[in-house]
Amino acid sequence: MTVALGILWAQRVRRDWRQLLMWTAGTGLLAYLSYVGVSQSYGSEQERASLLAAAVANPVILLFRGLPSGPDEGAFMVFLIMPWLALLAAFMSTFLAVRHTRGDEEAGRAELVSATPAGRMMPVVATALHGIGANVVLGALVALAYIAVGLDTAGAVVAGAAAACVGACFLGVGLVCAQLLRTSRAANATAVWITLAAFLVSGIGNAIGTPSDDLSRVESSGLAWASPFGWAENTRAFDEDLWWPVLLGVGVGLVLAGSTIALAAARDLGESFIPARRGRTEASVALSSPTALVWRLTRGAIIGWVVGGLIAGVMSTSLASIVEEVGASNPAIEEIVRQISGDGSVEQGTITTFFTMLGVLAACCAVQVVCRARQEEAHGTAEIVLSAPVARVRWLADYLVVAAVGILLVVAAAIGGAALGIAARGGDWDLMLTVVVTGAGQAIGASVFLVATALAFVLAPRITIPLGWSLVVLGMTLGLFGPLFGFPEWLVRVSPVAVTPIVDGDTIDVRGLWWLVGAVAVGAVASLGLMRRRELATGG
Repeated sequence: MTVALGILWAQRVRRDWRQLLMWTAGTGLLAYLSYVGVSQSYGSEQERASLLAAAVANPVILLFRGLPSGPDEGAFMVFLIMPWLALLAAFMSTFLAVRHTRGDEEAGRAELVSATPAGRMMPVVATALHGIGANVVLGALVALAYIAVGLDTAGAVVAGAAAACVGACFLGVGLVCAQLLRTSRAANATAVWITLAAFLVSGIGNAIGTPSDDLSRVESSGLAWASPFGWAENTRAFDEDLWWPVLLGVGVGLVLAGSTIALAAARDLGESFIPARRGRTEASVALSSPTALVWRLTRGAIIGWVVGGLIAGVMSTSLASIVEEVGASNPAIEEIVRQISGDGSVEQGTITTFFTMLGVLAACCAVQVVCRARQEEAHGTAEIVLSAPVARVRWLADYLVVAAVGILLVVAAAIGGAALGIAARGGDWDLMLTVVVTGAGQAIGASVFLVATALAFVLAPRITIPLGWSLVVLGMTLGLFGPLFGFPEWLVRVSPVAVTPIVDGDTIDVRGLWWLVGAVAVGAVASLGLMRRRELATGG
């Protein structure tokens, strides 16, 4: 059995090494760049203390940041970046868990393995060991990144272990979801929503915590302890360096992994504890065209991204005045906002900053829709559709159209949310010009990711999913974190979401509008034209 376990583990490493390299190395690089950004943008303790005081005094900011533990350089850096390092570890782990369990069952590989002496349980054990190993590598790279820049070794190791413990916990979540749900798509979606909910619970728990008198620290409320993200943040790396929250996360992950083995033993191969919903006897009128079918397959994901766009829009105008007040006393913050938005007011810059995040959300929506086309092709269901009078070009065009509609819906929700934010605080309605112009520009920027992923789908279908999401992560890193990390302006503007039109004072700066429009047009025409000559590429 030990030999079988080793073979299964090696097979998983061979299948995943490219994807895991991107996840782990990317997370380690983000950790390194967080230090570079803090040292360049918040060089003095006074600037760091000013930002911490603003965050503690305005708890909404804590929803998307970590737990304040003082203005020391290392602790401040962890406050800014730890939730995002942990989020990357969580996503890596859930996708890995589902891919090698429910995904293998759907593809028929699990049945072949279970017919060997390995049996049914050994693949689950191999997947758990594979996921734990991936998180150990991720945590080690985070720790090495901080050690390399000269930070305290003990704090660096705790920071790496904190990110890894969140990954281990959500590895268990992914394994359990794969047992409960019938399809890998449903298991992945459920695991992602649980992850995002835990992220938000931790943020709320920090926001309603107890601040110190000097507004440089916060003691989490009990709600934060209901989330693995809260456990990671309460290690307080580079401050108290607590280890027991790490052990809590690892322990929960092991319990969930053990529960997975029990669940797998109690069900038949290919079945699930939550049955798939029964289909209708007759299709509704809404499924009368291949375009409607694509919408039906992707509408759940699109609705989720629309909700994210709404939240981003509300926050863009709700926090604009707060950032303006903070920027008046902290030039570093004002400079970062200026780099993102040009030379407009701080309120305009804040809206541009949040709408850059919106562009990333809209791009995620579009990429997920195109990735669904690849999933349909790989699973063989696209072949059934194409056996009807539906041309390959029309089939791909339907996904592009639905993805474009998804982008517009996400942007429209953000514009509506921004209007609600202005109305709620009795703000300046002149800011709606900035909202509309920036939102429209981000729709175009997100469309670049859409056509790039479509080209990848046509030219190299088997790497569509990792390449599409890698482009989004790269665009997010350059567009959102580039100014914070002190990247050169030319490098930041490589990201499509960083060169969209903005309002600069009383004028509209089109920036990279025309090359974005040209890229979208060329990419759409090229992908559809090349699809005419491409054969179906089934299989993973």
